[in-house]
Amino acid sequence: MASVADTSTTAKRSTDVVNMQRDEQEQRDQRNGFCLLRYKLAVILSLCIWITVSQQGSLSIAIVSMVNNTGLPDPSNFSTEGNSEDLPGVPILALQVPIFAWSPEIQGIVLSSFFYGNLLSSIPSGYLTGIFGAKKSLVIGLVMTSLLTILTPFAVVQGMPFTILIRGIQGIFQAPVVSAVPSFWKKWAPVTERSLLNGIPAAGALLGKFTILLVGGLISHSLGWPYILYIFGAIGLACCPLSFFLIYDDPMTHPYISDSEKEYIISSLPIEVMPIGWSLPIKAMVGSLPLWAIMIICFCYFWIFASMSDALPILFNNMFHLDIRNNGFLSSLPSIVSIITIILGSKMADFLLSRNIFSPVVIRKFLVVLGMLPTAVLFIAIPYVSTYTTIIILILSSAMNNLYVTVLTVNILEIAPRYNNFLNGLSNVFALLPQILVPTVVGFLTGQDSLNGWKNIFFLSAAIILIGVIIFLIFGRAEIQDWAKERTNTTTHF
Repeated sequence: MASVADTSTTAKRSTDVVNMQRDEQEQRDQRNGFCLLRYKLAVILSLCIWITVSQQGSLSIAIVSMVNNTGLPDPSNFSTEGNSEDLPGVPILALQVPIFAWSPEIQGIVLSSFFYGNLLSSIPSGYLTGIFGAKKSLVIGLVMTSLLTILTPFAVVQGMPFTILIRGIQGIFQAPVVSAVPSFWKKWAPVTERSLLNGIPAAGALLGKFTILLVGGLISHSLGWPYILYIFGAIGLACCPLSFFLIYDDPMTHPYISDSEKEYIISSLPIEVMPIGWSLPIKAMVGSLPLWAIMIICFCYFWIFASMSDALPILFNNMFHLDIRNNGFLSSLPSIVSIITIILGSKMADFLLSRNIFSPVVIRKFLVVLGMLPTAVLFIAIPYVSTYTTIIILILSSAMNNLYVTVLTVNILEIAPRYNNFLNGLSNVFALLPQILVPTVVGFLTGQDSLNGWKNIFFLSAAIILIGVIIFLIFGRAEIQDWAKERTNTTTHF
């Protein structure tokens, strides 16, 4: 009898060990499997961001061909009259493309109009995303921006005021997309995977810049500048059903998620605090130095981002006199290199956090310094080097600077998870301000003296970076702030 009992006990222990090993393996699978649903969600969100950024930048590359004083002496790019016999070998679709005598200052205003609309709706869209859900904001914004992109060439033909109007409306509808994407990770991302899951959609933004700068030039050369907007608007409409049927606000409501992944995500998330309802601690937010540190360094990053994206086609045209095809290719290189940087930087941040090698605040500050200080130094050197060295410097600067992408949305979630949606909208304001200012500043500084104007732009950018880094090193934090832990008496009701 004793032998039977011992055998039964041994068998039970063996079964327990097997079950424990299986559970541990399932946990490892949920942590390390890139085919898991949350990573598929990140890829779909990356596609949405790729679409909207491509649509946003379509006019930046098209304007090189559509404006006669920035276009190139290639008749296929801006011929307004004649026929196929006058221009042998040029596709008929490339003919009858209008050109416009817009000064650099007017070009800056046209390019900035998108961001004025985006700025107007950023904070409301972030707040409403928290109330009504990220999915609705994402789908509505994606549909509208795609339609408005297709309509942009028709507005351009009607005149500059119509162009500014439709671009401004497009900016209004893109703000909900930008605010919605990071909002998903409050309920979808385990703490030790936040950087990577936020980094994948951020890589989609850079891929969008790369795509429009590279492919946009080819489309403009072969078909004409309006087709840049037609094609990317149509791609956006085609992808809307994908986002509608496959994206959900949280893992609890997703119909295709496995039970094991759902349980792992829910168990890995911090305890959710009381929802914000219709009140916000505005006074406490205004007085929060860690929050200001995030917003200021966000402004600095997007100043550089705007300088090396929207302004690059004009820079290469004005300083190096490159044709539209080489212009687009070279302007796109910094973006594609930065995609690699974002993924590696995100993975490194999650690794350091999961192994408790450094505290979260040290990791965030380390990435800011590593990414931005070399960029400032390289920017100062640009006016004194050759064309090819300048291109290499711009690629390196973009690659290093984009390490910061692994900091922004994660740091907001760390200091105030309860107000994550609203603060994402607020950070979008600080991201948009430089994108509004850069085209105007570039147009103003280069309007009189192109060469010295670009020198001043690079020096100004370096100074902005240094100021932002110093502020973040002093005031940056990575723990929940007191005003985000509980309700305060100082609230604003809507």
